[in-house]
Amino acid sequence: MRTMSNTEARPQEVRCTGGTAPDDAHGHPPVQILEPRDVPLGGVRAMAVRRTLPQRARSLIGAWCFADHYGPTDVRAGAGMDVPPHPHIGLQTVSWLFSGEIEHRDSLGTHAFVRPGELNLMTGGHGICHSEVSTERTALLHGVQLWVALPGDHRDAPRAFQHHVPAPVEHAGATVRVLLGSLCGQTSPVETFTPLLGAELLLPARAELSLDVDPAFEHGVLVDSGTLGLEGTALAPAELGFTPPGRDRLHLTNTDDAPARVILLGGEPFEEDIIMWWNFVGGSHEDIVQAREDWMAGRRFGEVTGYDGAPLPAPPLPNATLKPRSRPS
Repeated sequence: MRTMSNTEARPQEVRCTGGTAPDDAHGHPPVQILEPRDVPLGGVRAMAVRRTLPQRARSLIGAWCFADHYGPTDVRAGAGMDVPPHPHIGLQTVSWLFSGEIEHRDSLGTHAFVRPGELNLMTGGHGICHSEVSTERTALLHGVQLWVALPGDHRDAPRAFQHHVPAPVEHAGATVRVLLGSLCGQTSPVETFTPLLGAELLLPARAELSLDVDPAFEHGVLVDSGTLGLEGTALAPAELGFTPPGRDRLHLTNTDDAPARVILLGGEPFEEDIIMWWNFVGGSHEDIVQAREDWMAGRRFGEVTGYDGAPLPAPPLPNATLKPRSRPS
């Protein structure tokens, strides 16, 4: 189910901290635009993904610490998803598709399929591994892959897998599907370890939408299709708009003559300093080193059965202590 592996050959350590921006000249929390960067998922014929979290401008929205957005990609030519077994610690992974199908296998023994409109959430905790492969039934692959950082007292939580099909609800003309948390009178039953919000919003052409939200949350709006106005700030496709805590309503406007689709993320600011490196989230350099050693030695993470191929090797660690990134201003 979860987010794709980070297959970068030289992944950088990232300090994932929240931080809030000052109010604008009118006394309102400003909208910060986070632009994506293109990242190849795999080798020479890799499928490209657009990554908006983490980045230097901001590494967290609530506990959301990683966001990949991809497609629509025609995978019939061979450039699909094929991520060998790879490990995770200290995080939960969230998979959500708009089109296509992904086969998921993990060291819990789970064999499941990620399909449009169906949430799959995997808890890595102390250690889990899994593979992700787009199926032969897939023509266009299109979706988002997300990670949620676990707080320190739950970082070693037991591995787990949850599946949920959120019912679509109509709100002011828009269609809302609540993946995690609560919105528009709907509450997801999926367990998380910090207060979170995740939802898909479909806005008709030229529609305006106001949402009651938790003012203790910071929020991010990732645009999949259409051109969106968030609190009057224009967001293009693949951009992510960030608002700090303080708003009890979010106002969105679809400025296109076609429907728009966005992913809404939110959560209480994550106050802990954590280090992300490769597919690991830890509280210290030693956490990351130990996880890498365990993976390469075949310990701790279990095995994925049914995948045709070798596990993904971990990249080499840098010749220095992994340092957290400075807090965004």
